Amino acid sequence: MAVTYGAYLKIDELLDLQHPLSEPVEHDEMLFIVIHQVSELWFKQLLHELALLQESLEDDRSSLALGTLKRILAVLKTLVGQMDVLETMTPVAFNAFRHRLDPASGFQSAQFREIEFVLGLKRPERALNYAVGSAERERIEALTLRPSLWVSFLRYLRARGHAVPDEVLERDYAMATEESPEVQETLMEIYRADLLVTQVCESLVDLDEGIQEWRYRHFKIAERTIGAKMGTGGSAGAEYLRQTLFRPLFPDLWAIRSRL
Repeated sequence: MAVTYGAYLKIDELLDLQHPLSEPVEHDEMLFIVIHQVSELWFKQLLHELALLQESLEDDRSSLALGTLKRILAVLKTLVGQMDVLETMTPVAFNAFRHRLDPASGFQSAQFREIEFVLGLKRPERALNYAVGSAERERIEALTLRPSLWVSFLRYLRARGHAVPDEVLERDYAMATEESPEVQETLMEIYRADLLVTQVCESLVDLDEGIQEWRYRHFKIAERTIGAKMGTGGSAGAEYLRQTLFRPLFPDLWAIRSRL
């Protein structure tokens, strides 16, 4: 039997996954569900691409790394762009069904936590937000013990002949990325003499900036929709999102800007 478009993409199953809780159904609840489900699909793709990015860096494949970073940045732009659609929902429209969401919250997105961990923003206590034995908790705990994208990048630098201190590469994988004066010295040398690796560095800065842009749009939508109210699920809402803004994933790449 020939494969059909609908069968291959599981269209019937996909279109049966939107179940508004409001009764009678509030019109904008469908939009809210679709946007967040699409976001989770893009998060899945980001994790897929980030795995390839780490592999390409570990294997010293610069062209593949740059191509993968280009795709990751395009996905991030799509995630930011779809916020324009969500912003068409007014505070009144959201509040008409918001009470149905407790205790659900975007804070509970396990895939976004996984993305943070892969990118080096590791906070092992985040795993405690998921049930013991759950697939989400197991994935996050596993990522706690694995090298981050930044570690893979430092290994790439060493493979390209650039100096990276052993103590930086051998840091506990469960720790979040921190600045290293020694790494900054190496990066400055790279920016002055190694064009190809500089392109990889700049693409990582683009990635860092892309994540910050997504956080900013997420924060502004929350502020625009619920103001200073507590978020769903008991989170601090827009104020929590505000605290996540402008926190660099790769601080060494930002620190050298004022020294070049």
